[in-house]
Order: sequence, then structure tokens, then C-alpha cells
Amino acid sequence: MINTIGLARRARKVTMGTEITLNELRRHKVFLIVLANDASEATIKKVTDKAKTYACEVITSYNTEELSNVVGKQNIKVIGITDRGFSQLLMNERRK
Repeated sequence: MINTIGLARRARKVTMGTEITLNELRRHKVFLIVLANDASEATIKKVTDKAKTYACEVITSYNTEELSNVVGKQNIKVIGITDRGFSQLLMNERRK
């Protein structure tokens, strides 16, 4: 599943960071959110509440270090998937 996130990153189909991802979610451009399981409680609440409002799935299977490594940035807590195909692929991989 982490490889699929990297592939989406290379295809430029991701947003990185809490505010950018939530702004794109409000514009209905984000189909799936990957949230670090070690993010602060405030970030987790903010992201999960917005995701519920906009009926967007949230995956919390990875920590900050794993998410940061896959996108090549530091201290990444929130990644938004902006492509419906990649989001479906990630959800299918999650269910396996």
C-alpha cells in the first residue's frame, strides 16, 4: 500500500500537509486521506471531522516517518489522494 502512495506522489496526484489537504477536500478534490497514526490529537480530530463532513475515507495505517519517507519530505502527517483511481486502489489494498 505504501508503494501505491509513492506512485501517486510521482504522478502528482497527492496533497501534503493538513491545511492544503483540507482546503482541497473542501473543493471536493480529495478522495482519500492518509493520516499519520502518531499525529497530534488536534490534527486527528480536525482531519477526521472534516473527512466525515465531506464523506471521505481516512487511512491511519502509517506513522509520520513512513509517510515522510514515501513522499520525500520531512514531518508529513497528512496526505490527500486527489485521484479517484489511486484512492480506490488504496482502499482495495487496505481491505486485503
